[in-house]
Amino acid sequence: MSATIDELYAVIASRKGGDPEKSHTAKMFARGRGKIAQKVGEEAVETVIAALAETPDHVVAESADLLYHLMILWADIGIKPEQVWAELERRKGVSGIEEKKSRKK
Repeated sequence: MSATIDELYAVIASRKGGDPEKSHTAKMFARGRGKIAQKVGEEAVETVIAALAETPDHVVAESADLLYHLMILWADIGIKPEQVWAELERRKGVSGIEEKKSRKK
């Protein structure tokens, strides 16, 4: 699974600075971080709505859209998937309550 995300991330990152007329991803980069973040929020809401009122297949489709746009945001910021995986690994086996308490304010 992470190999699929890593491969997709590489394609997404390669579209930064590309022709917005030829690539949705390049168009998202050209619109700027605010619009990218807004799109992530829209996709998150669509995923929640699908979870509450749609079929599992619809939730899968919306989840894929959410992950895709989240990776555009990562690439725009300069975050690599392995950084997210490392953070998840760090949290493994840690109580969610304790992990939240340990976060910097």
